[in-house]
Amino acid sequence: MTRHTYDYGLIGNCSYQAHIHKNSNIEWMCWPRFDSSFIFGSMLDKEKGGEFSIKPAGGIKKSDQFYLENTNILCTEITCDEGRYRITDLAPRFHQYDRYFKPLMLVRKIEPMEGSPRVKVCCHPVGDYGRLTPSRYEASNHIEFLGLEKDLRLTTNFSLSYIVSDQPIVLNETKYMVLTYGAPLEAPLQSTCEDFLTKTKRYWRGWVKNMSVSTFHQAEINRSALALKIHQYEDTGAIIAAGSTSLPESPGSTRNWDYRFCWIRDTYYTLTAFNNIGHFEELEKYFNYIVNISVKSKDRYQPLYSITGEGELTEHTLELDGYQNNQPVRIGNQAYTHIQNDVYGQILLALLPLFVDRRFINRERSDSLNLIYSVLKKIDDLMEEPDAGLWEFRTLSQYHSYTYLFHWAGSSAAGKIGRMFNDEKIVKLADRLIRAASEKIEACYDPKRKVYTQAIGTPNLDASDLQLIMMNYLDHNSQKTRDHLTALEQDLKSAEGLFYRYRHKDDFGAPETTFLICAFWYVEALTCVGRMDEAIETFENLLRFGNHLGLLSEDVDAKSGSMWGNFPQAYSHVGLVNAAYRISRKLDRPNFL
Repeated sequence: MTRHTYDYGLIGNCSYQAHIHKNSNIEWMCWPRFDSSFIFGSMLDKEKGGEFSIKPAGGIKKSDQFYLENTNILCTEITCDEGRYRITDLAPRFHQYDRYFKPLMLVRKIEPMEGSPRVKVCCHPVGDYGRLTPSRYEASNHIEFLGLEKDLRLTTNFSLSYIVSDQPIVLNETKYMVLTYGAPLEAPLQSTCEDFLTKTKRYWRGWVKNMSVSTFHQAEINRSALALKIHQYEDTGAIIAAGSTSLPESPGSTRNWDYRFCWIRDTYYTLTAFNNIGHFEELEKYFNYIVNISVKSKDRYQPLYSITGEGELTEHTLELDGYQNNQPVRIGNQAYTHIQNDVYGQILLALLPLFVDRRFINRERSDSLNLIYSVLKKIDDLMEEPDAGLWEFRTLSQYHSYTYLFHWAGSSAAGKIGRMFNDEKIVKLADRLIRAASEKIEACYDPKRKVYTQAIGTPNLDASDLQLIMMNYLDHNSQKTRDHLTALEQDLKSAEGLFYRYRHKDDFGAPETTFLICAFWYVEALTCVGRMDEAIETFENLLRFGNHLGLLSEDVDAKSGSMWGNFPQAYSHVGLVNAAYRISRKLDRPNFL
């Protein structure tokens, strides 16, 4: 069975991302924000998606793609009958004037490696999700594209006449292309590109050097951390689930979702990942995003918000072909209307370090304690309410064990804060909610099968209940814990060590693919109960489900190993980082032995 892979590399600078195919085409790039219309979107429609490529005139014989080590700078080497050339793509990012320079600018360096290859340069941006084609005109050394929100400019030392007429150009010297949005490049082309390349390379390598990781699969952790970093929209601190939309969870499933938003349900895991690699700046920015949402959410918290904290994310369907003709193509996400009550515990766990982490020194304690109490009170008010659960069932409400686990964990966090600041009101309420949440979790226990089920009154099992082990609700050394893990394995684990979220039918039928982060949760659970050899073996097996660059998708087909779902998926890379950290701590390996 042929394995489907996403043949893309990802670049970004915390202002935007670009998915670059091995054939050199930029098949997905949204400007000016992660959740804006694509400028290039042939990933979802070959006709309406535009193109930005440097392809050989006679076709590609071979393509190799790789990152410059410890950077988010991507190289694509293309071999053709007439020779070989390399394209180096980067989104500039570096320190300048005591802040980060991260413009809406794409830099492409094209250099001949062998022979005299002839290339066709194509740059056809579009707007309004393919419904708008900008007009263009040629100037002395650039092409201007007019009609979008702001003007696009392609500055290059390639012949503009050959580009406009779609004619092959002999590549016998290094060329540069800079695409800008709004503010154009008003500087010498070659020296500026080389300067930006050098500074961006230095920035990323310095960022990696400042990571705190063990030597256990360090290269894979580095790549996951680099990918996770460029899923953060630095202006607000939000971290999106993925930069893509409508890549199907499995072919024909119609499970095609827009993931260019920030899910509150991911908060605890994402913050844990940044803490595990020792990067405080990203952690703090994300904290600030969460706090801003907490302050303005007077009634309910939504499961997800936009990168700037907007709550209304109305879902629309676009008239696009879809990835490999998989429709619908959706923008927006209806899940923002869902009732998902684990978010309150997620918020409390997210706020906990503001009080216990000594790196935070500027905090208004009285206001913060009021916020803690108000979130805790929401848990109290909603203790008896069913919800859509972690997986956002669209037509099913249940009393989910996962939701009650986060009621328990969030209340425990609030209780710890209350005790630190001698706030009896918080402590008293937290202790009561811990007991109430525990009772609900225990109501999900099936004594015959010796397992906690997905929700009260259902026999269905759910991979999220691995969290009962990971979050220390269950004693790692107890037989009950071992039995629970064994039952989940028997029901949800595939022969390849992958893990299904659940196996029963939902609004769209039974899931056909496994959810990759669930497999990393499984690795963590194995580690918790001391099954270290199996944990390491499973972890290393999961690495083979990445693409040629080690980037991970949301879903994996258990039979073929095919990659599906949105890509790259921040959640999957969070899972890898946290699983590797859990293993390395258990192994207790010195950093450099």
